Amino acid sequence: MLVRLNSNRRQTTPTAESGAEFPPIDERKICVTLEPLELELVKENGGCFESQSQQWLYVARRGLILDQAPSHSVSLHRLSDSDSGIVEVTLERPEVRNAIGKDMLRGLQNTFEAISKDSSANVLMIRSKVPKVFCAGADLKERKMMSSSEVRDFVNTLRATFSFLEVLCIPTIAVIEGAALGGGLEMALSCDLRICGEEAVMGLPETGLAIIPGAGGTQRLPRIVGKALAKELIFTGRKIGGREAMSIGLVNYCVPAGEAHLKALEIARNINEKGPIAVRMAKKAIDEGLEVHKTSALALEEECYEQTLNTNDRLEALAAFAEKRKPRYTGD
Repeated sequence: MLVRLNSNRRQTTPTAESGAEFPPIDERKICVTLEPLELELVKENGGCFESQSQQWLYVARRGLILDQAPSHSVSLHRLSDSDSGIVEVTLERPEVRNAIGKDMLRGLQNTFEAISKDSSANVLMIRSKVPKVFCAGADLKERKMMSSSEVRDFVNTLRATFSFLEVLCIPTIAVIEGAALGGGLEMALSCDLRICGEEAVMGLPETGLAIIPGAGGTQRLPRIVGKALAKELIFTGRKIGGREAMSIGLVNYCVPAGEAHLKALEIARNINEKGPIAVRMAKKAIDEGLEVHKTSALALEEECYEQTLNTNDRLEALAAFAEKRKPRYTGD
């Protein structure tokens, strides 16, 4: 499904059946924010993208606040040996409790883009290297120095970056120890799975700052925990602990403090052993199917199942079963 840019409409949210629409394309801005190959793709397709991930990458780069310089607060690690296929994104900005400023946002955007181009990546974990905090939200000291238009660009870019994370084709796991507040929780909500330590604290406190969650929180939280509970948490800004988060379905597992990474790694290893194409198609069928009528969703499931039929991995699975051994999947 192509995602189209329409010069006559305001920006809208994409679904699996309808394309997103944007204001007119300013090629001067695109030249600043897009790689030459991506700019050529926009021009050749008359303002169309072939996937949601291409679209969200385009939107994120339209903010004109980011560049390709290395980030000092976000790192990408590829695990090796038997864990090859598992990648980790680590957050490390201890002086501000991993608050999201321009440097971290640039690092997240560039890192997620690199993962999207890595065909050997099967599962992603996002975790903090700073003790007792996942991400404290926006960098309010940096925010205070921004104009209203700069804040708007920053938040729009953050929203698009988290949407890009959400539509990565591989499973994503947020590893939460300590505080995950505001934009930090919104990043975790953009992941497929969330694992927390029992001392974790989660919340969307933006209404206390006279704003609302602007990086997807008002949309993703109710889809995960339900509308009424999401409204309470957002209206009041109430923070919840790990055990309550588990009880309301906000996280998949709540484990003893300090053990979230071990649990996430256990799950990542389990996923990494499965057929890579099958896992990708399962994610696509679930995520896109929930956005359309069930009849269309079942047709999507059929399409995704079809993608797994003519693969070497499926034949390998049958051979391994017959030979009573573990399958050796290659993603082909």
